[in-house]
Amino acid sequence: MEYEIDDSPARIQRDVVWRWLSSEAYWGRWRERSVLEAQLDAAWRVVGAYRADTGEQIGFARAASDGASFAYLADVFVVAEHQGAGVAHRILRRMIDEGPGHDFRWTLFTRDAHSLYAEFGFETPDETAMVRRASPSKR
Repeated sequence: MEYEIDDSPARIQRDVVWRWLSSEAYWGRWRERSVLEAQLDAAWRVVGAYRADTGEQIGFARAASDGASFAYLADVFVVAEHQGAGVAHRILRRMIDEGPGHDFRWTLFTRDAHSLYAEFGFETPDETAMVRRASPSKR
C-alpha cells in the first residue's frame, strides 16, 4: 500500500486523531475533545500519514516548540492495520529531520518504540535533564 506524509495542518482529520487518542492511546486519555482541539490549534507542527488511494488518515504526530531551539514530540501513532510498513519512521523523518527543527533539542515521553526513536537521536536523559511529573489525573 502507498502512503502520503503531509505536514499541512489543514489536512489533519481531527475526528480520526480524536478517535485514536481517546480510545487506543495509553497516554492522555484524560483529555476531553476540547483539550485536544486546543492542542492541535496551538501545535508548532503536525504531520499526518494518509492512504494514497483513499486519503484516509492512518497516522499522526504533533510537536510543541519555542520555534528556535527546543521541540517536544507528542501523540505519535499509526493505526494497527498499517503498523509495520515504515509509516511511523516516515512521519518522524518529516517531523524531525525534514522540518525546521532538524537542529533542535527534541524531547518526548514514551514507554514503547524506543528503538524507533533512537534512530532519530533520542536517548536516555543525562544529568542535565529533570522532569516535573503531571498530577495523577493528568498522567
